Amino acid sequence: MITRKDITERNDRALLQAARDVLAEDGAHASVAAIAARAGIGIGSLYRRYKTKEELFQRLSVLSLDHWNEAAEQGLADPDPWMGLAAFVCGCVEFGQGSLGPIAGAIEVTQEMGAKSRRGDELFDELVRRAHEAGVLRRDVTAVDISLLIEQFGRSPVVDQLRKQGRDDLLPAAAEARRRLIAIALDGLRPGHDPLPGSPPGKELFTGRWSSQ
Repeated sequence: MITRKDITERNDRALLQAARDVLAEDGAHASVAAIAARAGIGIGSLYRRYKTKEELFQRLSVLSLDHWNEAAEQGLADPDPWMGLAAFVCGCVEFGQGSLGPIAGAIEVTQEMGAKSRRGDELFDELVRRAHEAGVLRRDVTAVDISLLIEQFGRSPVVDQLRKQGRDDLLPAAAEARRRLIAIALDGLRPGHDPLPGSPPGKELFTGRWSSQ
């Protein structure tokens, strides 16, 4: 039997996917109507659940943070430090983690968002620390480096373009090419490479964007 909770969760998942797609195209100016239409949800139904655009985006941010934390916990449950970290990166990239970046600074960070974000930082820092201690992650790579890598690969321009063009015949090849790029990036995290240029990026690249000016 399908319950109201099941319907709500299904709609939220559809909204999250739709928001990622529309934000990739329209940025922070993405309309609620466009997101609802992409998700196949009536605008009236959406506004009965979320009174404002900000409330919707705050909910979607919580869902995204939940995925990050669950992926990190699963990574830490893997006894192999490298496999745990690699699975975390791949899972977050495939999910499209970081695709809500365009709304950074445009909405208020709620207490729930802040708490989940801090928990995510703790889990991820532990994933990175464990990989460093095992000698499977190059010493000059930081948690922020990997977070930025995940955000960069969270969207695939070629996949997005082909999807918009309706080129279903080319989508499998584009998805395969994306997986190859992710594997190349993961290999670059391994020890044995030339030192990285410049200084390690600071967390302000994330916290600064989410702080209202």
